[in-house]
This record gives sequence, structure tokens and C-alpha cells, in this order.
Amino acid sequence: MSLPRRYLPSIPALLAFEAVARLGSATQAAAELSLTQSAVSRQLKLLEDQLGVALLARKGRGLVVTPQGERYVRTVRTTLQRLAQAGVAAQTGPEIGALNLAILPAFGMHWLAPRLRDFARTHPEVTVNLSTRLAPFDFRGSQFDAAIHFGREDWPGVGYLPLLPETVVPVCAPSLIATPLTDPQEILQFDLLHLDTRPRGWARWLRAVGQDSDPPPGMMFDQFSTMAQAAIHGLGIALLPTFFADPYLANGQLVLAATQSAQSIGSYYLVWPADRPCPPALEAFRDWLALQRTAAHAGDDHV
Repeated sequence: MSLPRRYLPSIPALLAFEAVARLGSATQAAAELSLTQSAVSRQLKLLEDQLGVALLARKGRGLVVTPQGERYVRTVRTTLQRLAQAGVAAQTGPEIGALNLAILPAFGMHWLAPRLRDFARTHPEVTVNLSTRLAPFDFRGSQFDAAIHFGREDWPGVGYLPLLPETVVPVCAPSLIATPLTDPQEILQFDLLHLDTRPRGWARWLRAVGQDSDPPPGMMFDQFSTMAQAAIHGLGIALLPTFFADPYLANGQLVLAATQSAQSIGSYYLVWPADRPCPPALEAFRDWLALQRTAAHAGDDHV
């Protein structure tokens, strides 16, 4: 690949620009990079002259990023991170490296994260980097090696490892309901909390326990974590996955609102691009997750 050299700045210039953009000060950037302030300023001028674009502007005694600089610095940070990761991989060998994984917040925090210590212990050669993504995306335009997906096998162009179905339970603050309701119809007398990615969650739960009533509208949340906090503060009854509800039930912040639970129509999967060779780090992680799935199916995640 041949690119015009005028579009390929030096690494010192990019490091100086990234640090100034983040810190808003050439003096602070110089201290972080162990350079003089004049050296940092010189690198910034070389970079702007080379690109022919003003990347920074002075504001009072500090520096702010221009709109052009804001767009550029995002790419610079990603590029520098990838170069650093490539350097680590080159030093440690092709069989060792990083795994960039896109996760769903609740599943990542409450199911995956507690288990990652075991993966780190058994696979110290792999570094797992986690970032949140709430919906399917195109792997070709991302840095991710794999992702956690909820729903059905409807993500095009990927391979699937089923992890576990989502089993949900209705929970609320102890002050709202003293003992679990035995008649699920009674739950309609309380405010119900809804998740925008599970708009039919309560309707499916009611039908699963033999009730044909439609649930009333209620407060809507975009994540289980905020909905759980609303339930803790007595704002209504939340429908939470068992792996998410367990810690709150164990410490008494939440209690079961009804004796019934129901399995939702969705499951969790590990997915990865089917048109790429599987890197060793992903292969190790996938094999390890398969063992975790076996433990979960044995009853590890039920209330």
C-alpha cells in the first residue's frame, strides 16, 4: 500500500497532539510525555503545517480542539491504541494477544465479569478489552473480534455460540410487597417498570403464567441497572434476568414480587465474524465460554 507521505505524520507529533487535545495544555502534555513545552509546541506546528488544517485554538491560557481537530483526534487515538496493541502482540508472539469484545451492559457486569477472573487465571496470555454495544453492528467497520448478542440468531454474517436463555423474575422493594404474590393477576395492581429493548417483556411473562391481561404502561428504562435502582426505591415492580437479580435478592435490596418466573423468547450468544479466520485469543475465549455455559445450564444461574 502506497500513501502520500504528507498524510502520514510522525508518531511524536501524533502523541503530542493527542495529549494536548486531552489535557488542554501544552505544559501538561509536555510533563506527561517527558518533553519540554517548546518541543510539544514544535510538534503541534509541524503537524498542522503538514496537514494544512488548524487542529487547536487558544482559549484563554489553554488550548481547545477545533471541529476538524476533534474529528482527527478520535482517529488518532484509535490508531495509537492499535499500534500499541500490535507492539505487544509482536513482542509476545502470534499465539498471544488481545481480545476486543463488545458486551451488553447487564450481561457483561453481572454474568460475564464475575467469571473473567477464571479466564484470566487459565489464559494469562490473553487480554480481554470490553466495550459496550447495545445493538448488532457491522464487524467490518469495527475493531471488535466478537460480541455478546441477545435475542435470536438474527445477526447476519456471524458464527454463534449459545450461552444461556434469559430467565426473568419480577422483583420489587421489600416495602412494596411483603411476601411474594401467589396470584400473578394481583401484580397488575402495582406500577410495572419496562425496558425499552424488551417492550413485550411483561406481556410475555403474564401469558407464561396463564394471564391474558395486557400490562399497563409504566416508566420506561434503557438499561436493567437503572430499572433495578428504580425498583429498589419503591417506584414499581421490575422484570429482571435471574443473573442480574440474584445479588439484589441476596442482600435484601429487592425481593420476589411473585412466586412464578418465566423464560423469555431470547437467549444470549457469543457471536464473531464468520468470514474471518478465528484468532487464537478468540478461540481460547470461545472454548472457555463453552465451559461456563455448561455450568450455567447445570443450574448455576437460577433463583
